Amino acid sequence: MTYNFDETVERRGTASAKWDAVKDLFGSDDVLPLWVADMDFRVPDEVVKAIKKTADHGIFGYTLRSEEYKNAVSGWMKKRHGWEIDGEWITQTPGIVNALNMAVLSYTEQGDSVIVQPPVYYPFMKAAENHGRKVVHNPLIDRDGRYEMDFDDLETKIEESGAKLLFLCNPQNPSGRVWTPEELQRLGDICLRHGLTVISDEIHGDLILGDQPHTPFASISDKLAAISVTCTAPSKTFNLAGLHTSNIIIPNEQLRKTFNTEMQKYAIGGSSPIGAAATIAAYRQGEEWLEGLLDYIRDNYNYLKDYTETNISELRVYPLESTYLAWVDARALGLSNKELETFMAKEAKVGLNQGHIFGPGGEGFVRVNLACTRQTLEEALKRIDEAVKKHQGTTA
Repeated sequence: MTYNFDETVERRGTASAKWDAVKDLFGSDDVLPLWVADMDFRVPDEVVKAIKKTADHGIFGYTLRSEEYKNAVSGWMKKRHGWEIDGEWITQTPGIVNALNMAVLSYTEQGDSVIVQPPVYYPFMKAAENHGRKVVHNPLIDRDGRYEMDFDDLETKIEESGAKLLFLCNPQNPSGRVWTPEELQRLGDICLRHGLTVISDEIHGDLILGDQPHTPFASISDKLAAISVTCTAPSKTFNLAGLHTSNIIIPNEQLRKTFNTEMQKYAIGGSSPIGAAATIAAYRQGEEWLEGLLDYIRDNYNYLKDYTETNISELRVYPLESTYLAWVDARALGLSNKELETFMAKEAKVGLNQGHIFGPGGEGFVRVNLACTRQTLEEALKRIDEAVKKHQGTTA
């Protein structure tokens, strides 16, 4: 089947956070949104059919996590990532951010330290700070556009802080790095030595653009599985974020019990019939759609890179190994964080995630959502190009 990712689907007026909040967020209705990580593409037809079939039943009561559901998730993990999981390891949250907060409450106490590796997905920091934990930064090293972990600094920070928890972004957001098994093993060895639990956010694990495959942290060894909580969801892969269905995979029975006990305190967890039906259909029938999506994202990335190199030399697009979120260095514009945010929203009229929100090392960067039609991307780049040339003309 051929999928048309060039199709323009009107999202304004649908209560879309991405499109209908632009005036509140960026100051004008005519800002083009390339910020929050959802796609402008229709989901696979098989998912729509599954949702309609469920809707036609007409009853939406409390829903169990069925064997069919668990088999669909475990089957996908084995087929796509070579990771054999037990269906009983799966618990559910409405989203990955919920799981991050539950993990902080489950495995740390007030005043404990949580390790993060910035620049990184900003809810990591919020999840710790929300509950009175200390955020300890183990910054990634930017080696000419390719990020690497600083293992020596990590060990030092753990020893100094007594941290009990580490948030791992695997693959890495916002840089798009795909960690190698060797890197993950080395990270895991350090965490084993110091008794840390690793919360591995692997929501982008299906969105691999380069040659390096995604390696689930827990799949490396039984020892690492025993200290891990793996956060997955079909939401980024198949554009299902609004269905609020995430699968948290916890092989260690005690860690799983602790996590579930914490969720019960807040009466969250469980499934919805629509979310379950969509997940099963996506994992069982959505692979062809996904391969088409990945090709389209690769083409959009190449277009972004070629366009900026030819027309906007002030922007440097970093290599993208995974995700549909390009990490772009805008420091050559010479703008402060606030000035860069204002420039993109007010002058270019393009809504982007600003790099500084991802923590130390993100200052002067922007994150560009490539999960849009080529027409949208072309218009956004044209706007940025014109705004940069105008800015450079006024500052020359």
